[in-house]
Amino acid sequence: MVTAFGVLAGAALAGAAPAGAASAGRRIAPGITYRQFDVDAAAGPAHVHLLTVDLANPHVRVDLLYPGTVAARATVSGMADATRAVAGVNGDFFNINETQHPGVQATGASVGPAIADGRVLKAAVPDGQRFGPALPPGTNTQDVFGVGTDRRARLDHLALVGSVATPEGRLPLKGLNQYALPENSVGAFTAQWGSASRKRSVCGTDTQRSAPCSTDTHEVTVRDGRVASTADTPGSGTIPSDTTVLVGREEGAQQLRKLSVGDEVSVTHTLVAASSGVPYAFAIGGFPVLRDGTALSGLDDSTSAVRTVVGLKGGGQQMLILALDGAAAYRTGMTVAEEAATMRSLGASDAFNLDGGGSTELVTRDAGASAVTVRNHPSGGAERPVANGIGVFSAP
Repeated sequence: MVTAFGVLAGAALAGAAPAGAASAGRRIAPGITYRQFDVDAAAGPAHVHLLTVDLANPHVRVDLLYPGTVAARATVSGMADATRAVAGVNGDFFNINETQHPGVQATGASVGPAIADGRVLKAAVPDGQRFGPALPPGTNTQDVFGVGTDRRARLDHLALVGSVATPEGRLPLKGLNQYALPENSVGAFTAQWGSASRKRSVCGTDTQRSAPCSTDTHEVTVRDGRVASTADTPGSGTIPSDTTVLVGREEGAQQLRKLSVGDEVSVTHTLVAASSGVPYAFAIGGFPVLRDGTALSGLDDSTSAVRTVVGLKGGGQQMLILALDGAAAYRTGMTVAEEAATMRSLGASDAFNLDGGGSTELVTRDAGASAVTVRNHPSGGAERPVANGIGVFSAP
């Protein structure tokens, strides 16, 4: 089985320990340890792969793994190897399919906000447009897990604040490199989006992902501060670094139609944190399951699945990265409520759920190795290309 998994995944895959096995852990690099153990869950034993990351260690850094653009997918092992990460795990839920919008291609873009190396990559889609299990009450797609420039991990909300200054006045900007825009809005796409079609951004509604695509759309290409071209429908293709593409739907489209080639246009955007005054070096979307040592109310306690979760302890100076094994003996996994309880038992004060199922994957790189090893068995039998992940890096 291990050999078959390794061939399918295209990366080295370590065999999971047998049921009942436990490990005191081993050092991957200074400040980074890995261990695996079993947890008794309601649906059966779950096998846990756990990374402990000491953010207080000056040799340790955590950042976003992604394929280089927002609208793209890659395996965790591929992204980790490309960046020389010593460990990594899958990240946010993402636009995985478009079966309800025939002719519209899935973008692969993630649901929530994303910050990499201190740079804002994207904002969150509307709640009704997300992929993944139901959100716990009181949470939304703007929730993030992040690490600040102070090297402390925390949970937060990141909201898009932006505008489009035109000769007709200033328009609010409601989207940034998102696969779905709010109804009646204008969104911006930059070089960081990639070359994927922008058509998906005008499909669905704020409350129903499967709703038809809007027929009232308009696109404006702004280059070096002036309108370079316009179109009635969203396009595709690589966006140059000096260019921003504005896409409007419904009322947003009507506003963009007032612009003509040559008009001066200025686009500004940033992500504003709800609670932290410290800038984020890294942030990723998902949803919280544990805050201040208490599980969120309304967590699902009936659906068991293979899951990925990240947590913090020690005032945010330590990270716990947990991925369940997807081998047949453990594939029943945990409920979200059990996931929160497990993180609390490991000492986490706060925890944050990431994409699970076939996306769940944890990798580490042994000292001197040229490539990472996949530590858990992906439940689909092979590594699934995902939108992003969390990379753990070690500097001399």
